[in-house]
Amino acid sequence: MRLRPIPPILANIVHSAIQVCNGTHYFSRGACRSCGGVLSGYDTRSKRFAVICDDDREHTVEVFIHRAYCRSCGRILVPEGPFYPGIRTGSPVVDLCRALSTTMSYGRVSARLAHMGVKVDRWSVRAYCQSPYIPPPTVAAFGMDIPLSIISLSALAGSPGTAGCAQGDDVLFACYLPPGN
Repeated sequence: MRLRPIPPILANIVHSAIQVCNGTHYFSRGACRSCGGVLSGYDTRSKRFAVICDDDREHTVEVFIHRAYCRSCGRILVPEGPFYPGIRTGSPVVDLCRALSTTMSYGRVSARLAHMGVKVDRWSVRAYCQSPYIPPPTVAAFGMDIPLSIISLSALAGSPGTAGCAQGDDVLFACYLPPGN
């Protein structure tokens, strides 16, 4: 069976939704969750969010996680990021895989994502779809289910206040995840 072509506007929506997350920073705020002690900066780590392709070149979309150190108990706190626990790919990409897999096989989802410019192999799609998380809210558009997190991030990419990249809390809000602590 032959696949229908992906509308260019859908590919642009997905591409801009993922690209807006590039370079976002996530911080631990407030007091220590364990003892209520004062936090100080510890280090910054870059984490791969997704791999997008355009014009036969791959680009890695990275986010920055700023870990904090508790001066009282000595724990290192990792802030919330746009990731599901135990999954290394960004939550909007996982939501897209899960939404598309309701009507397609894992291999076909991988092929559709490749046409949209997102690189995910079929075994990763299978693992994401079998994860125990609540299915993402979706909307029917262009003949397929698209997660609302992709639509929200795409709107965030088009808003005038996000020149360059978005704020971490805005991305978490758009992905329907709890804000950083």
